[in-house]
Amino acid sequence: MKFLIFLGTVRDSTPPRPARFGERVAKAVMACLQLRYNEHDVELIDPLDYPLDAIFKPHFAYAKGKAPAELNTLAEKIANCDGYVMVSPEYNHSMSPALANLLNHFGSSLFAYKPSAIVTYSAGQWGGMRAAVGMRTFLSELGCLPVSAMIHIPKAQQVFEENGEMCSGEDPSSWFDYFARTLNQLMWWAEAAKRHSEDVNPHEVIKNFNTAPSERDAP
Repeated sequence: MKFLIFLGTVRDSTPPRPARFGERVAKAVMACLQLRYNEHDVELIDPLDYPLDAIFKPHFAYAKGKAPAELNTLAEKIANCDGYVMVSPEYNHSMSPALANLLNHFGSSLFAYKPSAIVTYSAGQWGGMRAAVGMRTFLSELGCLPVSAMIHIPKAQQVFEENGEMCSGEDPSSWFDYFARTLNQLMWWAEAAKRHSEDVNPHEVIKNFNTAPSERDAP
């Protein structure tokens, strides 16, 4: 199967410097996936690799063939993968605006009927868990329902080096065991969804609206 890890930050000036804080966390999760689930394909999606216009215009709002190449590329990756890992800091008890902005560029039909996992972090003691609560609703509406277990990393600057490796004194096995509770759920649901989708196409059973949201309104 194929999984995408979405990095939810574009800041490069946040303490502790240097390097983006969230990049450490995303690299650590990727290392765990590659070590313990190496039969699967994992790719990191960095929002800095997908420059977006200052004026918001989602991928699906462009006329056919007119969308920017970067958006077309990412839309194809989203549609062709089997699950997602969403890595986010916490801003005002909410998910990262950078992550929400990137995800909002794509219709829910690309994400639908595939699971997601929530990973949050902070420099303080709460590990971003308040942002994670709101992410459940956001991701559910997007169609990629999050699994019940979540990963929260408090004081992440004391846990991960810039390259995603564990700081001195931290036990990688213990952290990867903690990650695995969430990632095992993600794998189970992703495999179940993939197998069932091969037998029953959910997009044929539950029609996507194509012209206006009113297509899903009650009569």
